[in-house]
Amino acid sequence: MKYRKAVFVIAYVRNKKEVEYLVLKRKLHWVGWEFPKGGVEFFETKRQAVKREIKEETGLSVLKIKRFCVKGKYRYDKEYPERKRYVGQSYVLYAVEVRKKKVKIDKLEHSDYKWLDFRQAMKKITWPNQRKCLKIVNGWIEKV
Repeated sequence: MKYRKAVFVIAYVRNKKEVEYLVLKRKLHWVGWEFPKGGVEFFETKRQAVKREIKEETGLSVLKIKRFCVKGKYRYDKEYPERKRYVGQSYVLYAVEVRKKKVKIDKLEHSDYKWLDFRQAMKKITWPNQRKCLKIVNGWIEKV
């Protein structure tokens, strides 16, 4: 069995005093808090997948994209009918700067969203691999 190719996308906005990160409350397949993410379709590049996932899951437009040399994979906790060909997902990490406006969540996948500072986002995010990715992105943002 193989892993589905995917992207992890950490969306952020820069305010005068701080950076805020967008976290989404998952309701499809599991319940908890995550960053936007999703599979790469066979006809698109990873960068195209990043833009599409942000638009589909949040309604936001991407201002800047940064790819990180961070990859990982995880196995699904159970079999999902729409993903029978895969045992899990392999991902590449991206960060996107967006303009802060009303988020239009995909109501099929998510039930809520929050803009949080780094400390709050670290506490809210459910999965350790996404917390690790947030640390990497936040470290980069602090340097630029």
